[in-house]
Amino acid sequence: MITLGNITIQGKAVLAPMAGVTDRAFRELCMGFGAAFCVSEMVSAKALTMGDKKTAGLLGISPGEQPMAIQLFGYDPATMAEGARIAVDSLPVAPAAIDINMGCPAPKIVNNHSGSALMKDPALCGRIVEAVARAVDLPVTVKMRKGWDAASVNAVEVAKICEAAGAKMIAIHGRTREQMYAPPADWNIIAAVKQAVDIPVVGNGDIYCARDAMQMMEQTGCDLVMVGRGAMGNPWIFREINAQYALGRPVFPPGLYERLNVMNRHIIRLCACKGEPIGMREARKHTAWYMKGLRGAARLRVLCGELRTLDDMKRLTQAVIEENDPDAVSAFS
Repeated sequence: MITLGNITIQGKAVLAPMAGVTDRAFRELCMGFGAAFCVSEMVSAKALTMGDKKTAGLLGISPGEQPMAIQLFGYDPATMAEGARIAVDSLPVAPAAIDINMGCPAPKIVNNHSGSALMKDPALCGRIVEAVARAVDLPVTVKMRKGWDAASVNAVEVAKICEAAGAKMIAIHGRTREQMYAPPADWNIIAAVKQAVDIPVVGNGDIYCARDAMQMMEQTGCDLVMVGRGAMGNPWIFREINAQYALGRPVFPPGLYERLNVMNRHIIRLCACKGEPIGMREARKHTAWYMKGLRGAARLRVLCGELRTLDDMKRLTQAVIEENDPDAVSAFS
């Protein structure tokens, strides 16, 4: 088992932070399926220090998503430290950790010298970790990439600097910023980071099933695996990874009706958190991911893109049943 501060992490798979995806509803769902740990959507430290209400709305920890880290992005050590203090002080329940984003490849983030752009300045990475670690009485973790580009693969160097500065856990994505998400992730860099530091290492990149998770742990020696895109429309992947690890054999994937129950529960919770108009707009992408592997998926995704109300969810669900279980005698309820 991995300990992080006073938290013992149960399980082997962590839910990755993904902006616009891993909101409260999705985090709660994945934790319910056995995710060992989750991380908030990235939060701007600068916006927190300026009192931005929308940014502050990204904070908050419900009972169903613990243990959870708050992830901050930024580039100025003092601002990151102040943002961490604000994040911790504003929450009635303290997060398990403060996570520092050194991995986001999005242009609007890296053009502001944040996210994976930090890896171009390893010394700055260390100063940020040190400042945040001094500012809050919580473990500080880091999410990073392999490097900025092929000419600057420096994850091992940055990981060692972050560990020396006070980081208690490091998650490493096996691609450079230049590679974004296209080529296969380099798991060898995860192994190299694991060998270079004494703190827990979380491997990230190309985990789409339990077998992938087992292979990554065997190949890299990482302590945990982090699942990102592999969990989209597939939150039961955490149940499958934990079962494979504990039992040494796969468990059956969900059947049609469990999948539909999970999808509906997810979208109802999404609307409860954000209101039906916003929730249903965001439901379009989530429901489209749930269609993967179903008969008639292309046509069903068109219906996903037309969702506007929770009543539309009933019609979508019925359309899925008619396409995939035509002998069903009654509507899904």
